Amino acid sequence: MTARSVNTRFRAYQLDTAGGSFSYYSDGHFTLVEARYSDANEQSLLQEMKICGVKALSTLHITSWDQDHCAPSQLERILGKLQPSLVEYPGYEPHTESGVESLKIIKTYKQYKKSNAKTVSITPAFIKELDKAKSYGYKNVFYHPKSLDDECANNNSTVKQFRSGSFNVLSLGDVESTHISAGLRRQRTIHSETDIMILAHHGANNGFTTSGFLKHVRPTAAIAISNYGNQFNHPKPEIRALLHKNNIDLFTTKTGDIIVRSIVGHTGSYEILNLKAGSTEVSSSRVFVAKKQKFLNQNTDTIRNRIHHPYRGRKK
Repeated sequence: MTARSVNTRFRAYQLDTAGGSFSYYSDGHFTLVEARYSDANEQSLLQEMKICGVKALSTLHITSWDQDHCAPSQLERILGKLQPSLVEYPGYEPHTESGVESLKIIKTYKQYKKSNAKTVSITPAFIKELDKAKSYGYKNVFYHPKSLDDECANNNSTVKQFRSGSFNVLSLGDVESTHISAGLRRQRTIHSETDIMILAHHGANNGFTTSGFLKHVRPTAAIAISNYGNQFNHPKPEIRALLHKNNIDLFTTKTGDIIVRSIVGHTGSYEILNLKAGSTEVSSSRVFVAKKQKFLNQNTDTIRNRIHHPYRGRKK
């Protein structure tokens, strides 16, 4: 088992309204996370696709039916112009008019594209049928929803870890339950392999992002989406304090897009760039090494020991 060379890029896009927009590229596969496509992120997204050498989306991944994750008019533009081969959409019933409309649009798209497009509803049943993830692998993993919460739609958000590249990105949607947080932090592929973490619910202090979760998962960097005015003050001061306490670097899109790109052979070293708003000029940058590379560069006996005796958290 050795680290692979995989050209990998992640980008968080600045928007002019509330909501999130991200992309993850690895090994020729380009995923757009959330159905947001407006004047604010269109040129940056097209530029990113050009850099990656793709003309269409491999996957559109939607974590929630809320309009700040999936706006019907923008969803139609994505499907019409960027033509994803696969659409992964939330497995719970939409609870808003915009969600109901978005689901209809996705179903129509599948019929229009016929055999050329696939749509997948990420339900508890779907996740239950998936194979168990192997540690330090290169296969993306779905973790949630394992059950549906009738009282809180946010807790039905899709949680997925993008592992197909040389660094891993954990997408958490809008989950806000402390119980979900406790369950996810026990997942070996999460607490041992998360490099970049998109903060749950844009960095809201809603119960999910706890000190216990951060101590177990120990992401290298946390990403928060903030629009120009940042009217919701994301991430919240309490979350900023927790990240600082746990020595986790915070990057936000308030000042511009965030780009994470693999470097030096694409086997695990990566650079995080914060751009200035509306430009390609870099305001700050830092270099890190993926947990995957650190682990796979160890000797065989150490690797075997880590897999059979996984990290269970710090002793009290």
